Amino acid sequence: MSRDMIRNAVASLVGHKVLIIGDLMLDHYLIGNVDRISPEAPVPVVNVNKESVVLGGAGNVGRNIADLGGASLLISVVGDDRDGALLDDLCNEAGIETRIIRDASRPTTKKTRIIAHNQQVVRVDHELAVPLCDEAYDELFTILESVVNDYPVVILSDYGKGFISRTFMDRFMALVDTCSVRPQVLVDPKTVNYDLYQGVDLLTPNTKEAGEGALMTVTDRKSVLKAGEALFKRLNCNNLLITLGPDGMALFEGKNLVRHIPTFARKVFDVTGAGDTVIATTALALSAGFDLLTSCTLANYAAGVVVAQVGAATTRPEELLESVDELPEPKVSQW
Repeated sequence: MSRDMIRNAVASLVGHKVLIIGDLMLDHYLIGNVDRISPEAPVPVVNVNKESVVLGGAGNVGRNIADLGGASLLISVVGDDRDGALLDDLCNEAGIETRIIRDASRPTTKKTRIIAHNQQVVRVDHELAVPLCDEAYDELFTILESVVNDYPVVILSDYGKGFISRTFMDRFMALVDTCSVRPQVLVDPKTVNYDLYQGVDLLTPNTKEAGEGALMTVTDRKSVLKAGEALFKRLNCNNLLITLGPDGMALFEGKNLVRHIPTFARKVFDVTGAGDTVIATTALALSAGFDLLTSCTLANYAAGVVVAQVGAATTRPEELLESVDELPEPKVSQW
């Protein structure tokens, strides 16, 4: 795959459409210093000097697509509360079109990370990780029925907060089968929900998630191949992309063709959100009409850019092109 092919792919992403469905979360950070231990209990006292909020979960997938020039529609459910309103505002600021359902019976999912001296002290989660109520599902599918035909690629962003459930998957897969042109369905999996992903077009686990889904430990090429075989048997999915961290990616184009895409990361500071970048870039490239290998190769370049930054980062076309120009042409091999 030549550098010119990759450059052309980057330039072709702008304006293409991806539908994102799943768990939208608020990532909340309290950052400060520790100078003493509390007299009330043997715990550090954090003096907060900075506070920030960013899009998490499916919202970070949307940020990645928007920053690459894509046009996404994010459909999710949040609580009828201040954090839900804040998520709506953050999506608007990021250029993400949304159809957000407000459900007063559940809080907006929020992860608060308290950080002192660059070390996470504790994380506090506000969530209700149960399936949606019947009324929310009905409202959700009224929206989906009106828009799904407009999107060639759908991402299911599952963070295990209850949105992706057996009820949802049964109704959703039946819905996409009625589309005039069936969209490709990509899933970023959560281990607890593996058996729900029957027949999807692409699953994108990391090595830990692949091992958990295959009920084995994944450590090397042989175990990657064995895990892939087990996941195909378990899920009957069409394709599989196992991200291998510093070792790149293993792309299973069906059960019988496995390609290894080497890593394009020049340095690794933080892998937070890299999975969101991978599935977002892959989906956008597929929407632009590129084949699966080209799409995943482009996603590997994008992941290499974001892991060199701290926090759940994204990349823009100019940064991606810079990385493509500076790094060697990809040497994809068959396993």
